[in-house]
Amino acid sequence: MADKVLKCKDCGAEFVFTENEQAFYREKGFENEPQRCVPCRKAKKAQRNGGGNYGSYGDRRR
Repeated sequence: MADKVLKCKDCGAEFVFTENEQAFYREKGFENEPQRCVPCRKAKKAQRNGGGNYGSYGDRRR
């Protein structure tokens, strides 16, 4: 198995899906390849988690 070059569905950048990542995906039972590059995945995750401040006190602390 070799590294694969994929294209991010959000920003259009090419990124490498390494052999190790492919093995990890198989081990976890994931059937689909990643569709986003790492920066877009992090941005999407932060968006889902309300801006990435999960667990912080923000302005509520006095």
